[in-house]
Amino acid sequence: MIITTGEAEAPALVERAKLLAEEVGCQYVTRGGQSLRRLAIKFGEEDILVVLDGHVRLGGPNREVLEFHPSMGYVRLKRVLRGDPDPMLEATRMEEGDTVLDCTAGLGADSLVFSIKSGERGSVTALESSFPLYVFLKEGLRSYQSNLKASDEAMRRIQVVHGHHLNYLRSLPDNSVDIVYFDPMFREPLTESASINPLRHYANGEALDEQSVKEAVRVARKTVVLKEKRGSKEFSRLGFTVPERSQSKITYGVISIERAN
Repeated sequence: MIITTGEAEAPALVERAKLLAEEVGCQYVTRGGQSLRRLAIKFGEEDILVVLDGHVRLGGPNREVLEFHPSMGYVRLKRVLRGDPDPMLEATRMEEGDTVLDCTAGLGADSLVFSIKSGERGSVTALESSFPLYVFLKEGLRSYQSNLKASDEAMRRIQVVHGHHLNYLRSLPDNSVDIVYFDPMFREPLTESASINPLRHYANGEALDEQSVKEAVRVARKTVVLKEKRGSKEFSRLGFTVPERSQSKITYGVISIERAN
C-alpha cells in the first residue's frame, strides 16, 4: 500500500501523510497531479490511502472507494448520549469505565459506541487484521472532524492495533479485559447493506473459530459477544446464547463469564 494526499498538496497534509507512512511502514509518494490509477501502475500497488483535510480515503484502480465516516456509529453515539438504549451495549452489559477489546474493528462504528460509553476511565482497543483497513481506521479516527466534541474525543481515545485476534488474545493475561467483542463478516451477507459492500474488498472474510472464542472466554471478565444475522448457525456452533428480543435482522450472541471466587 502507498500513502499520498489529494490533488491539493497542502503542506500540512503532506506532513501528515509522511508521518503516517513512517509510522506504519508504508511508502509516501508525492501526488504531483497524477491520478490514483497512474500512481498504482507506477508503484505496483493496488491499495492507496489518500490523506485529506479532516478525513481519509482508501481506494485503488480495482477497489471500491472507502471514505472514512463514523456513519451509523455516529447516530448510535448520539442516542447513547441522550440516554437511549443500544442493543450492543445491552448485550455486553457494558458500564462506564469498562475495558473493551473489539476483535474485528472494520470501519470502527462499534468501537466508537463502546468508547463513548466507556468514557475517559475505560478503554477500547480496536483490532484489525487487514493492513489497509488498519491504516485507514487509525488515521480516520484521529483526524476526522465531526460537529460533536464528544464524538471526536471518543474517536481519539480508541487504540487501533494491527493483528489477528487469536494471536492478540493469546498474548493477554487471564481476566484482563471486561468485554471481548466479535463482529466478523457475516457468513450470509446482508447484500443490501451499501455501506458494508465496499468493505468486503479489504476485510478478512474468515469465519470465527472455536479457539478464538475459547481464548476470549479466558481473557474476559464480564462477557464475550458475537454479532451476526438473526438465525445464524454461528451462535450455536460457537456456544453463544441469543437473548429473545427484537426481530431486527442482526442480533448479539452472549457468553456470560462466571468466575469462581
